Amino acid sequence: MPLAAAIAALAVVLAMATAELAADVVDVARARSAADAAALAGVQGGAGASSRLAAANGAMIVSWQREGRMVTVTVRVDDATATAAATGGPLEP
Repeated sequence: MPLAAAIAALAVVLAMATAELAADVVDVARARSAADAAALAGVQGGAGASSRLAAANGAMIVSWQREGRMVTVTVRVDDATATAAATGGPLEP
């Protein structure tokens, strides 16, 4: 009986660790998608558009930067962060 209890306890610990890892993987994927979308939105609509699209994807803007026609955005989803850049939009004079 003690062996069965130990095996059951190990199975519970492994299941919990797997669930936590799966949640982290999902957060990373959500952060990447939100960063991509926010960077693309920022090219045309500026920081406000990036912020709105990040929020719509469950993310929060950590940093936003425009250099010429390139926008770089870093977002956070829970403990995951991701950075993406997009180029385009109107030419600066």
